[in-house]
Order: sequence, then C-alpha cells, then structure tokens
Amino acid sequence: MADIIHLLPDSVANQIAAGEVIQRPASVIKELVENSVDAGSTVIKVIVRDAGKNLIQVIDNGCGMSETDARMACERHATSKIRDAGDLFSINTLGFRGEALASAAAIAEMEIQTRRHNDDVGTVVEIKGSRFIRQEPVACQAGCMISIKNLFFNVPARRKFLKTNATELKHILIEFQRIALAYPAIEFSLQQDGSELLHLPASHHKQRLIHVFGKSLNQQLVEVSTQTDLVNISGFIAKPEFAKKTPGEQFFFINNRFMRHPYFHKAVTRAFDKIISPELVPSYFIYFTADPGSVDVNIHPTKTEIKFENEAAIWQILCATAREALGKFNLVPSIDFNNEGSIEIPFHKRDKEPVSPEIPLNPGYTPFKNDPGTFRHRNPDSNRFGNWEELYRGFESASGKHEGDGDDTLFFSPGDPENTGNSIAGMPALMHFKNRYIFSPVKSGLMIIDQKRAHERILFEKFMKTVQTGSFVAQQQLYPVNLELAPDDYLLMKELSGELAAFGFDIRDFGPNSILISGCPVDTAHSDPAAMIKSLIAGYKSTGSIEDEDHREKIARNLAKSSAIEYGHPLSREEMQEIVDKLFACGMPNYSPEGKPVIIIIGNEDIEKRFRR
Repeated sequence: MADIIHLLPDSVANQIAAGEVIQRPASVIKELVENSVDAGSTVIKVIVRDAGKNLIQVIDNGCGMSETDARMACERHATSKIRDAGDLFSINTLGFRGEALASAAAIAEMEIQTRRHNDDVGTVVEIKGSRFIRQEPVACQAGCMISIKNLFFNVPARRKFLKTNATELKHILIEFQRIALAYPAIEFSLQQDGSELLHLPASHHKQRLIHVFGKSLNQQLVEVSTQTDLVNISGFIAKPEFAKKTPGEQFFFINNRFMRHPYFHKAVTRAFDKIISPELVPSYFIYFTADPGSVDVNIHPTKTEIKFENEAAIWQILCATAREALGKFNLVPSIDFNNEGSIEIPFHKRDKEPVSPEIPLNPGYTPFKNDPGTFRHRNPDSNRFGNWEELYRGFESASGKHEGDGDDTLFFSPGDPENTGNSIAGMPALMHFKNRYIFSPVKSGLMIIDQKRAHERILFEKFMKTVQTGSFVAQQQLYPVNLELAPDDYLLMKELSGELAAFGFDIRDFGPNSILISGCPVDTAHSDPAAMIKSLIAGYKSTGSIEDEDHREKIARNLAKSSAIEYGHPLSREEMQEIVDKLFACGMPNYSPEGKPVIIIIGNEDIEKRFRR
C-alpha cells in the first residue's frame, strides 16, 4: 500500500495559516495598522474601497524598510521583534509573529512601497496569492504604503461568506477605534470610497475619546487612576446615569494593546452594583500598564485574549479603583460626616453619675383628633365607621374617588362624580395601579394589563401594517433635530435610513457623524426624536442586522419599544379605555412584540382562596 502522508504545498499551507489571522477585511487593517504603529509612525492613513473587499491601503510615515527587508517581510514567521523564545515573555510591540504580511499576501494581491528616511530611492514589492511578481526601485515618500487588493480572490468560499459592505465597514471601524484609542499621540484618518469617516488629530486620551465618540461623551466621563506594584490603572468610566442597555463602549488596554477580559469586566460592573439596573452596562475606557513579563499576549491568533499573572489581585485593585472614582465624584451614596444637624454624643465623666435620657410623652394624645384633612386620602367619614355595610357599599359603588400617594390616579369608574360623561356606558370600571398596570374586573376574575407592553403591541401591529400597505403618515418637526452620533451608530443609521423612511421617518445626512431628523411617524409625535432614535439604534444593534430576512419586523419591534408610554406615566380614564380597546383589536393581544405577557387574569377561585381560613 502506498504512503498517504505528505507535506502540503507552501501556497496551501499559507492559505490555511491566513485563515487564523485574516477572517475579514477588518483583520487585515488591524495587522497593517499595528505594524505602522510599531514602525514609529506619527501619521497613519487608512483607505478602503467597497468596505475593504476590493482595496485596503495603509499609509504611514514610519521608519520604512530596506530593499531586503521589504522582500523578507512577506515570508512566514519573518519578524524584527523576536530573536529567541525568551523574547516572547517581554513583548512591548503589537505585531511580533511575522504572519501579517505573509497571511495577507496568501489570499490577496499585495503591493508594498517603502523607503527609509535616509534613502534616496524606495522599493516596490508585488505579490499575488503568495506568488512573487516583482521587486524594483521606485520613487516614493518616506515610510510605507501597503495596498491589499481583491481580498480572498483565490478563496471564493471565504469571499462568499463576507457580509454586506455596511457590516464589514462596521467591523473595520471597531478595529480602527481600538488602535486609535490606545495611541492618542498618533494622527489617524479613515476613508471609505473617497469619503472621510474619521479624522483624529494627535491629542491626549480624553480628547481622543471625544473625537471618536462625540462631544456628548465629555460630560459623562469620570477619571480613574491608581498606581500599585502589580499594575498601574488609568482611564475613564462613564457616570451611572449614562449606562446603556447594549454593550459597545467597554474598552480595556494592556500596555497600549486592546484586550477582551470578561473577568475584569465583572470588576467594573461590581463597582456599579446597586447603582444601576442589572440589565444596564456601564461604559469604560481603562488602560493598564504592567510588566510585560507578567502578561501573556500569545494565547490567541488575534492577540485580544490576555492572561495576567496576578488576575485575582488586579481584579480587586480595579474594582476598588472604580468605586473610589465614583465616590470621589459623589456618584454613589456616601456617609455625610458634616456635623450640622447631628446628634451630640457626650463623653462619660468618672465623677458624675450617668443619667438616663428622658422622652416626653403625652398620654392623652391621639392622631384622630387632629385635622381630618390630614387623613382624607385614606379614611372615610368618621360617622360611617359604625355601619360596615354602608362602608362596603360605598367602596362597591365607587361613590368617592380614592387617591394614592402623590398625584397618582388609582381608581376610575362610571359612578365617579368627577368623571361624569367621560365613561362608556356598560363598560367595567378601570383602575390604574402604580402608574404601571390597568386593572379591570372580568367575568372570570380580575384582569391586569401591563400598560407599556400593551402600547408596544398596539404600535408594533400598526407599524407593521404601515410598512405592508405603504400608508405611513409622517409628522414634520417644527424645528428639525440635529443629532450627533458615534461613527458606528452613524453608519448604522445610514444603513437603516431607507427602511426607516417606510415607517414615516424623514432623516437626512447632516455632515460627518451627524443626522437631521425632520419628520417622525405620527404615532410617535409625543416622543423625543433624538431619544427615540438613540433607543432605536441601541435596540437594533442588540437584536438584528439589515441582512436578516425579518429586519423590518425588528425595526418595528424596536421602534414600538422606544415609542411606547413609559412606566410611571399617569393615564386618564379615556386613555386607559383607548389602550384596552386597541389592545383587544390586535391580532395577538396576549403578548408583547418581544413575547412577554401583556395580560394576566387572576381567577375568582384564586382570589377566594386568599380569604379562606
């Protein structure tokens, strides 16, 4: 029998290796920009065409390469940063494996133009699918320009699984932001199809964050800083009131390298414990500085999963640092040590007999002799206490209006003198409880309706009908709202603008990372347009993609959720009746668009069991 084990050709082996490093255009940009940073560049420019599928170009003013180095850099495991195995435990650079250029050259057409600052002439190297094409002298600027064309041209299966341009561009933006946030002293720019998406001048960390995420971030940031023998921590966390329902602004950096670390994420969220709701995620931008020998960055091809030598201790330091920052800026409940208004505690004198404190009491005091108006919300007339049957009939007929704490309206009925003519004959009484639930007696017991979920179901079905029939009604804004967005949110809005127009939105591009809201669906006229769009973006980012077949349904679901009346909003008798009527006119009134229950009925037997002995 013939031998069956053989070595793979270099071209095939390179494509397999490239699959570990290059998953999509964003992976190429990450590797090339990291190399530019390691080259000492102060200006880095990234140009992409068709979201990087047809062209990725990275231009820098770094140290450049010699003719020999330019050719050697395209070989696998060729690196200028590792000499022996010991260097793996003291890595201070971003790229060190020597796989970036070789992997990119294996699945694309690559051209390198580079010149060192002391050389008069540069060199150009062209490689296609790991096959060397040419190398010759060329006149070019100092630094390096690498062009990657036709990504995955020789691996059609990989190219077929690339997403839409909008999705791939979003991934490019994420990788670009991670490097830009780590190196604020470097000037970065990103261009897509001739349009500049980001231009980040050299600055400090806080200014870089504002340039990337918008001016509104300036009012949200709280500085964190601590220095220990194990690690130095610096950066910013966002104030609790700016926590979001969807992740996206959580960044850890170790020695200027972005990392994912769920364990440390729990340390930050623990600092916000009991300050924000469990479903909210705080934003943070935290930079660690530690001895490279105590950090292992070589456990994953993308180098984003990092291991620390003393993770448990660093966890405690990080949590304490975040709590200290929140406490320093009075963002968490704290003990007030001000003496004003405090109880004086005298010290004991040896030559004096201690005296027990006395509390003056009035044996004849009774609260029921005070002004009856003090208790008018909870007590019937005193002359009715002796007749329980009459008192019960008073509650049963709802002859009086019963009020809750504050201005909450709790009970309405057809017999309410203050609502004469406002009720519908023959309809059961409706009760508004805690400005959250609508109670109504039914034949089988007590029906409870969640007002927000009910309104979400009503709006969802109306939005879906609007899209299907094309009969939307837009409400033009008297004063159009200018909304500045983070770059990734801006790209998402550009992607969704056509779909949102079908729902009645009039949204226009208004410059870099900014939109103008000129019109909204008529059913959302009571909502703040800016807040509604932000909520819509957050919900859509967590639930779907424009590539999904049911993306319009997801837009309708998120739009209904962001436009529905909130808990705590008081409802009049007419508003409650309108919600009930429209809810039962829906095709599926029992569940919200997210599948949560809208209506529950407590049966008569369940109520009676509560009163049995």
